[in-house]
Amino acid sequence: MKKIQDSYKKPIPAKISLLQPTPVITAIVPLQPQEEKIISDQERLVAQVERINWMAGELEAAILELKAIANTLNTQKRYPLIKPNQCKNICQYLAVSVPWVRKKSDQSFILTTRRVDLFRAEREAALLAQQLRQQTKKRLASQQHRKNKAEADIKRFFKKH
Repeated sequence: MKKIQDSYKKPIPAKISLLQPTPVITAIVPLQPQEEKIISDQERLVAQVERINWMAGELEAAILELKAIANTLNTQKRYPLIKPNQCKNICQYLAVSVPWVRKKSDQSFILTTRRVDLFRAEREAALLAQQLRQQTKKRLASQQHRKNKAEADIKRFFKKH
């Protein structure tokens, strides 16, 4: 059997001795904070305009959702806190608008308001219902016309024969 020498008993070669300083070729660059993106006042203004208009859209959606919830409650007629004979609708609606920023032709901005159309869905539903009724009337009239024509053709056929 081969005898293994203890490595700790060997002297450390001079080239890798810890006692001798070794020259450093590359140094680790210390961490530096990243430069903040510097944006101009014009860019900040445009960003704020976009933020206001986005928030206006969110507010409009929340208002329309409020109306939808109130309509659902109105159709269910379940008001735990309100007596049924006190009011017909759980919510009343007045003219509503949200803040809105518009860009003018000279590239300046104007802070104004935009009207929230609370009854657009009802108007669109009524218009769609009207269009469907008209299509149904036309279809029925067309079917009646074909039926009358077929009956007339049958009568002519039997008169000839």
